[in-house]
Amino acid sequence: MAILLLFCLLVVASLGKRHLHAEWENWKQEHGKVYAQHKEEKIRFQHFVASVKKIQLLNAASNSTGARYGLNQFSDMAPEEFKNMYLLKKGIQSKGIHPEFEKPEVTEVPSQIDWRTHKVVTAVKNQEQCGSCWAFSVTEAIESAWMISKGITVDAFKPLGPQQIVDCDNSDGGCDGGDPPTAYEYVISAGGQETETAYPYKGVDGSCKFDAAEVESKISSWKYATTEYDETTLKLNVATVGPLSICVDAANWQYYTGGVMGAWQCSWINELDHCV
Repeated sequence: MAILLLFCLLVVASLGKRHLHAEWENWKQEHGKVYAQHKEEKIRFQHFVASVKKIQLLNAASNSTGARYGLNQFSDMAPEEFKNMYLLKKGIQSKGIHPEFEKPEVTEVPSQIDWRTHKVVTAVKNQEQCGSCWAFSVTEAIESAWMISKGITVDAFKPLGPQQIVDCDNSDGGCDGGDPPTAYEYVISAGGQETETAYPYKGVDGSCKFDAAEVESKISSWKYATTEYDETTLKLNVATVGPLSICVDAANWQYYTGGVMGAWQCSWINELDHCV
């Protein structure tokens, strides 16, 4: 009986491993993954297996929140590798209570707001393998603020170039990360931001090539959208001011495929590592 049980367990384990290898081959084909050496593929497969297990755990625990996790283009990466390549290496520390924050003119939170329907949100951008999310966050917030203030839409707007901030903002770290407040200060001091066409994105650190004659949009000031833990004020400012620049804990985004993440899937405010 003991021998039969052992045999059954071995068969189940073998089937599970065979299924993972089949899933691995399908995943590689879907994402066009080719590895130069067998050793590298072996390591990537181990990360893939770890991702599958993590995805199963997250899905089992997130039924009530609606968040969904699954295989994606990051599934052959270790968590630390994902963090080093796409998130902010040093993270962003909360700066406490913000005395200079935008006080909403209204007190009633609308049931919903989608600024895309107002055509003041540009298309999704790709930061590629560069920790420049902070520069993208600032760029996109400036784009929307400019369109709203000028009464124009994406149909008549030229998207701005985050590479300018990556290259020229000396207070931040380029592809090694940065912080939106200092990025806003840079744009103000520079006298504005060029378009993506004039200053195209490279996804690597480069020398500053800013040309004031190519400036498309300008800002004169910025404020925090709320104080810590005050989500009502945050919602009101989203509804009345426009799309906001925010930073989050994105560790579990490595496995995310859709739905709404609950608070338990994000860490404390002092572990912010991605800006959007």
